[in-house]
Amino acid sequence: MQGFINSKEFISFCHIAFDNVPIAIDFLDKDGRMVYINKAFSDFLQIPIEDMLGKMVTEINPTSKFLLSLDKKKADIAVRHTFPNGKEAICHRIPIFDSSGNLMGGLGMILFEEIEEMKEILREYEILDKKLKLYQNEIARLNNARYTLSDIIGDSESILLCKRKVKKVANLNLNVLIKGESGVGKELFAQAIHNESDRANMPFISINASAIPENLLESELFGYEPGSFTGAKSEGSIGKFELANGGTIFLDEIADMPYHMQAKILRAIEEREIVRIGSNKPTPIDVRIISATHKNLEEMVSQNKFRGDLYYRLDVLNLEIPPLRERVEDIPQLSEIFLTRFNKEYGFYRRLSKDAMDILTSYHWPGNVRELGNVLGKACVNADDPTINAGDLPDNLFIDSIIKENKDDSGLYHIIRKVEKKLIEDALRQSNNNKAEAARILKIPRMTLYRKIEDLKIEIEGAVSK
Repeated sequence: MQGFINSKEFISFCHIAFDNVPIAIDFLDKDGRMVYINKAFSDFLQIPIEDMLGKMVTEINPTSKFLLSLDKKKADIAVRHTFPNGKEAICHRIPIFDSSGNLMGGLGMILFEEIEEMKEILREYEILDKKLKLYQNEIARLNNARYTLSDIIGDSESILLCKRKVKKVANLNLNVLIKGESGVGKELFAQAIHNESDRANMPFISINASAIPENLLESELFGYEPGSFTGAKSEGSIGKFELANGGTIFLDEIADMPYHMQAKILRAIEEREIVRIGSNKPTPIDVRIISATHKNLEEMVSQNKFRGDLYYRLDVLNLEIPPLRERVEDIPQLSEIFLTRFNKEYGFYRRLSKDAMDILTSYHWPGNVRELGNVLGKACVNADDPTINAGDLPDNLFIDSIIKENKDDSGLYHIIRKVEKKLIEDALRQSNNNKAEAARILKIPRMTLYRKIEDLKIEIEGAVSK
């Protein structure tokens, strides 16, 4: 069968099948000699057929890789090749085998002759592919409003009042300003408003004004056309207002928005359209704006640090989130939610002791719910036992609770003694009750530690003196 490819029957078949095919085709025998060339291949190479028949493929095309394909018995599909006449093309080089797996020869085919046209198509494809990926990445972020009213934890009157207000304002389709200290969960409430509204199935786009460099804010908000500025993406970029079209845009830390940008946001609100950087064409938008701040915007307006006209456009409806210290009755429930999450993440089973919970409810929480989550996350990792005790919590919480307990007591002396006792107990626990090691941790003489243990009546089980 290896000689079949040189037979009159095969050559006759090729003339019938391929002579008038517009695709350039040739056949080689197993040694790499050209046994058949159709007219399209001859025209492409600009060499008469009779001048090529019976010659080694490398005589006609010195840079041909066909002999390598035959030698390794593996096809090269859609490979780029430059021919002796300078033409470039995309080629197939396909070894042919008989039924026993023996090499018979090879089929060559020029798949794409207009390489420049193909290059242009590839360039256009790459541009479109980049745009598609850009849109896919942005679209993946569109419906990121994960939180609903049921995710707002707490049964205190102040938080229930906020929930009722969320339900009330959600479908009014008016702009909302959310006020509250850092860490109270302003974005959580913004997402809940969005998910309670008629826009729930549309995008929710969040942008933090304080987290983006001033020189990038305009392009982030309004987008830009290709080549608008140095470093711009060749395909341009969609702005957050366009991405939020039909849905909600959440402007977090709005008080940190640069003054000149405030005018552009005001225009977008009033005209209901935006203009990309590098373009003169307005793009209509339909967005609801929810903004948030921990600063006093009214005071900033009076100090000419925030535009009054924008403030009144944003503060059509408002929602004030209470700080955690004003709803301490929610701390046990919030703590349970956090512990459940951390136990699942870390593979623990942690619970809070009564003493630890007392300290949590006594602390003033300047960082609010965010700080509570951070404290409990660290406590889960630091605790040696399933129960998180008071000693597993940060010292500043313990000291804060002592000060609160003793604010009407006999003064600083008692506070200092309680703090000392707490620090010594922590050091002993950390050193497995090794007093010498505990003294090193506390950076005090060993005898001083012994005296304080006795003076503060600290009980130690299985203590090691050394």
